[in-house]
Amino acid sequence: QVQLVESGGGLVQAGGSLRLSCAASGSIFSIDFMGWYRQAPGKQRDVVATITSGISPKYADSVKGRFTISKDNAKNTVYLQMNSLKPEDTAVYYCNVRGSYNSGNLYYNTWGQGTQVTVSS
Repeated sequence: QVQLVESGGGLVQAGGSLRLSCAASGSIFSIDFMGWYRQAPGKQRDVVATITSGISPKYADSVKGRFTISKDNAKNTVYLQMNSLKPEDTAVYYCNVRGSYNSGNLYYNTWGQGTQVTVSS
């Protein structure tokens, strides 16, 4: 039983920055995967960035050099720092966290509620 709460979305002008946060809570035993996805109107949900312990973060080509994913293990929180934003980045952003709970006996795959990011030109 794990829940995610997202924050940090908003309206910015092209070239601006935003920092998204996603905090996980509940009876977490382990976190195996954390990631950010986005979905624009009429489009499918695409991966933006992912992070796993011991592995270098991965990014979609469209955001490399502009976005940075990071995590705070003590807070069970994943962040997405977005710089040099473009109108093409406009979408609803969702975080995803996967792992185990109940002393490792059960598995969760939980999505955040989504946060709107709008970049004006």
